[in-house]
Amino acid sequence: MDLSHILLLIVAGLAAGGVNAIAGGGSLITFPSLIATGLPSVAANVTNSVSVFPGYVSSVAGSRADLAGQRRRLRAIVPSSLLGAVGGCALLLLTPARAFEVVVPFLVLAAAATLAFQDRLRSLVGHPRSMSPRRAAITLQLVVFVGAIYGGYFGAALGVMYVAALALVLDEPLNRINALKNVLSASVGLVTVIVFTIFAPVDWAAVLVLAPATIIGGYAGARLARRLPARVLRYLIVTFGTVIGLILLYRAFY
Repeated sequence: MDLSHILLLIVAGLAAGGVNAIAGGGSLITFPSLIATGLPSVAANVTNSVSVFPGYVSSVAGSRADLAGQRRRLRAIVPSSLLGAVGGCALLLLTPARAFEVVVPFLVLAAAATLAFQDRLRSLVGHPRSMSPRRAAITLQLVVFVGAIYGGYFGAALGVMYVAALALVLDEPLNRINALKNVLSASVGLVTVIVFTIFAPVDWAAVLVLAPATIIGGYAGARLARRLPARVLRYLIVTFGTVIGLILLYRAFY
């Protein structure tokens, strides 16, 4: 790895950490950057997953004020995110990637559309306040589990997907949902670090460059997200999600 590669990864890590904290999708900055340094796609994917984990942790630290009063909820859903992430990692290591690569862009675009038209969708599926406690709890667990499977497999735009889905089932301000997303992303990231460290070809030199940069970017991004009005934050997340989905769609078919 030469100096130009190191500088590329530092800039990518700072940007990705901030994007992950605000909206999610930072992996589409770091993953191509790792490819550009000469890593094969699978090695770049697993190296990326390990590298961005510290950024997720710093995002949690930066948004901890918005986690107040959510400890009980977190205790209920974090186990589902851990279990789903294990399943996603298994999919990556044991199955062909092509089918999932085709599906992923549509999932990301659907997530962005869900958040963009959240109020209209709520009129169809019902506002969270109208859900019975049992239905809300089951739906929340399902959202967390399915999202974690995706996160364990690839993870790009996991934050967009989580925010969009959680906003439909939780009666919370978007800033608090975003903070919850940061914890779930960190939980998924922890699983990928453990699994990929043991079973996958991680490039640790690249990790040592990327990880510190994602920590700085993640903390700064989380602090910025707390200060953004909900409307602006939603606009940013929808924009990021749409761009990411279109990039993935292009890469899947061209």
